[in-house]
Amino acid sequence: MSHIHIPDGVLPLWLVLVGWIATATIISLCVRRVREIELARKLPLIGIVSALMIVGMSLEIVPIGYHINMTVIAGIILGPALGFLSAFMVDLILAMFGHGGITVVGLNTLILGSETVLGFYLFRVLLSVCGKSSFSTVLAAALGTIFTLIISTSLMIGVVYVSQVNPERALHIEKNSAGKILVFELHGEHGEYEIPADKKINITTFASIVLFLGMFGWILESAISGLVIRYISHVRPDLILPMEILRERT
Repeated sequence: MSHIHIPDGVLPLWLVLVGWIATATIISLCVRRVREIELARKLPLIGIVSALMIVGMSLEIVPIGYHINMTVIAGIILGPALGFLSAFMVDLILAMFGHGGITVVGLNTLILGSETVLGFYLFRVLLSVCGKSSFSTVLAAALGTIFTLIISTSLMIGVVYVSQVNPERALHIEKNSAGKILVFELHGEHGEYEIPADKKINITTFASIVLFLGMFGWILESAISGLVIRYISHVRPDLILPMEILRERT
């Protein structure tokens, strides 16, 4: 839901550059951090988790227009640094398949990467608050997912607001001789619509729709995250749990 599905040439150039510069800076910091991690143990996980994210983000849940990001799961398993790098690779691959423009990869990485980072730290904080039982692990993953997606979706809404791009004009756009914009495809329905070239986004309406529909997706994704983390905590607890909890459970 927090993924920006906007093609190239729609967002202002300055915003695209800010996204890429910020992403490049964070990636460089992550690469330095990764050098201290045992990569031989993590590389297979990066491939598996990235593939799961690609599948989840490629499938839309109708009718709410939501797709499962699985970024919180990625953050919990991979950690914040590798999770952010994985989010970048996933964004880049999806953009090559037309899932958002190449120029938007920087901004999308910031949003999805923030989910991996926030998901990791919120899971650890909630785990310490909720307790150290098996149920506490599920609860921490589920609550961490909801809080993370609320924040990242708000960040996405903020990006759209700052860009002042009307989402109605983010599809197939042409101008007629009168200077008005003809939109030939709007939310999957075919027809002609005339939208004034200077029409601005109604951010209140846009945010209300996104947050309302997103609420159902957050609940679904939090349940999936809780079940996945519960399974991993049983078969490979060392992948997700801090050492002090592992010692107590053994």
